Amino acid sequence: MKENFGHLPTGEAAYLYTISCGGLTASITNLGAALVRLWVPDKDGHLDDVVLGFDKAADYCQGGAFLGATVGRNANRIRGARFTMFGQEVILPANEGANSLHSGPDSFNIRLWEMEKHTDASVTLRLDSPHGDQGFPGNAVIRVTYTLADDASLHIVYDAQADRDTVFNFTNHSYFNLAGHQNTGAAMDQILTMPGRFFNPDDAQNIPTGELRSVEGTPMDFRMPKALGRDIGEDYEPLHLQAGYDHNWEVYCDPCAILQDPASGRSMSVSTDCPGIQLYTGNFLDDQGKDGVYYGKRSGVALETQFYPDSVNHPEWPQPFVKAGEKYHSETVYKFF
Repeated sequence: MKENFGHLPTGEAAYLYTISCGGLTASITNLGAALVRLWVPDKDGHLDDVVLGFDKAADYCQGGAFLGATVGRNANRIRGARFTMFGQEVILPANEGANSLHSGPDSFNIRLWEMEKHTDASVTLRLDSPHGDQGFPGNAVIRVTYTLADDASLHIVYDAQADRDTVFNFTNHSYFNLAGHQNTGAAMDQILTMPGRFFNPDDAQNIPTGELRSVEGTPMDFRMPKALGRDIGEDYEPLHLQAGYDHNWEVYCDPCAILQDPASGRSMSVSTDCPGIQLYTGNFLDDQGKDGVYYGKRSGVALETQFYPDSVNHPEWPQPFVKAGEKYHSETVYKFF
C-alpha cells in the first residue's frame, strides 16, 4: 500500500509504503528511507507499534534524533571530520563540534529516496550520491531493502557501489520500545542481553579513545540479561560522559543482542554481519512523536549495527573502505518472538 505522507519544506511530496508478512506490518517512507511504524503482536496477539516515529514527513525534517532513518555514507562519528583512505585525505563537513556525526549536516535522513520496488512484503529504495557528497569520494548508488519474512523477522539489506574508493557504513537508527511506542516509561525496564566482551569507551566529545575495554565488572556488562535502566545511573565515567549508554560493543556471536519486554511478552533478537553494535538509550530524546506521544529522555533504545565509531582513524579495527567498482552488501535482521 502506498499513501501520501505529507510534504517537505521544499514542497516535495513524501510517501509511505506499507508491507506485511509473518504477523508483522511495517511502514517505510521514502524520506530518509526511514522505518516509521512496525506493528508486532504481544503474547496475547495484540498488535502494538514498537518503533518511535513521526506522523508526517515535515516532522522528520525538524527532529534531530534520526528516528528510524537509514544513515550513511558513514554511520556514527569521525574524529576531526577527516581521515586518510588508501593514502588520500578525506575532509568532511563537521556538525558535532569539530567532528562528523552521521556524515554531516546534509545527511541521508533528510533526502528523498527513489522507490525502486514495492511488493506485499518488501520495499527497495535507491539513493544516488554524487562524487563529493558529504565530502566522500565517488559517484555512489545506494539501495536499502526492507523485507518482512514468515518467521516474524524484519530484514534490512544494504547494497552499494561507487566509481571511486569510498566509505560505506550504513545503519538503521530505529528506537525500539517493545511495550509499544506510546508506553514511554517502560523502555528502560526492558531486558537486554548482549554477549559482547568489550566496548569502546568514548571521550567527552563522544569519540572512541581507541581502547577496547572489557565489560567484566562494569555497568557495560550485558552478557547476562538485565534491565536497561538497572545500572544506567552507576558512578562510572563512560556513563557520565555520554549521560547513559551511547557506546559500541563488539559483535561477538549470533544473535548479537536480545531485547525483551516482560509485560507484553515481546522479544526481539538482532543478527548482523557488521562488526559492531551501538547501544543508545535515547539520553537526549525530546520530540513530539506519533499519535500525540511525547518522546522524552530514554523513551526508546537504538541497537545500531555498524562499523566501530571512528574506525576510519583506527587501522587496527575492521574498516568500511570499499574499492572502486566493488559491491558492498550487508544485512541486519530483527526477529520477533
